[in-house]
Amino acid sequence: MSKTIFVTGGAGFIGSALVRYLINETDNKVINFDKLTYAGNLESLESIENSDRYLFIKGDICDQSTVSKIFEEHQPDYIMHLAAESHVDRSIDGPGEFIQTNVVGTYALLEASRNYYNSLDEDKKESFRFHHISTDEVYGDLDEFGLFTEETSYEPSSPYSASKASSDHLVRAWHRTYKLPVIVTNCSNNYGPFHFPEKLIPLVILNALEGKPLPIYGSGAQVRDWLFVEDHARALYKVVSEGALGDTYNIGGFNEKKNIEVVHTICNHLNELITDKPNGIEDFKSLITHVEDRPGHDLRYAIDATKINKELGWSPVETFDSGIKKTVLWYLENSQWCQNVQSGNYQRERLGK
Repeated sequence: MSKTIFVTGGAGFIGSALVRYLINETDNKVINFDKLTYAGNLESLESIENSDRYLFIKGDICDQSTVSKIFEEHQPDYIMHLAAESHVDRSIDGPGEFIQTNVVGTYALLEASRNYYNSLDEDKKESFRFHHISTDEVYGDLDEFGLFTEETSYEPSSPYSASKASSDHLVRAWHRTYKLPVIVTNCSNNYGPFHFPEKLIPLVILNALEGKPLPIYGSGAQVRDWLFVEDHARALYKVVSEGALGDTYNIGGFNEKKNIEVVHTICNHLNELITDKPNGIEDFKSLITHVEDRPGHDLRYAIDATKINKELGWSPVETFDSGIKKTVLWYLENSQWCQNVQSGNYQRERLGK
């Protein structure tokens, strides 16, 4: 049976992938509620914007009264909450926005959802879900061995991860105290098409194409578990539609890579695909530049995604090699999108020193 799904942050990187998936692969109606900050881009949704099952509303999750009115009008079955300030380096430069959006905004959304939920009849209550989408960074970092599980204790390192940990705790508290039907997911590093170029993979691709230095924090030995964004979108819908209420599901790509390995892989693909290289360089790897490490930089993240695999039957389709090649090709074929998203104040400069 078709549902009405209210997605916050649906113009962002993961949010837009989710919205595209919901419109293209399900029969649900989607309300995309996004503030359109620098990282929100409606161009990422051009392929589905004319669907009669899609509605975009510009707004701020901190505006509880407006959110409540939208709930009353559209009667959503699922709330999928992705709206967040999400870049560690930016959180170091200016933590206040992260507290406001990620903590205060989540509180306001929870209250609007609780009031709405309490107004529903029993059948509608039975199907209602509040799905909070979070990050593996709330767990802090790992040593060389071990994986983050759903039982791993929280030890956030940055203002960003601390703000997301706070929002996770709020969501669980609203479940325990007010019986709001919630589900939480914590995911590993996403990559893929439409990724804002402050993040490692698009930054490296775009800098390389212009013959600019490819900045690597420290030695580049930091390990991340990489998840193709379209695999993540499938997982999110699996969880909200089939997951157990009150539970947490970790979503990972089973693709641990050192940052330096990621950059080498991108350079190798670009070396194969581009014959006329900028500035007369022969190998894109010659552009790699090691820079001072980020303050408080976690060494390793790695997700144990056994639970979602066993209980819900989800596993990633893309390997890192297949996903990264698709991503490189997408950026080569979509230079106009890249130019448009950088027309604001972000020009690939170093943040969070």
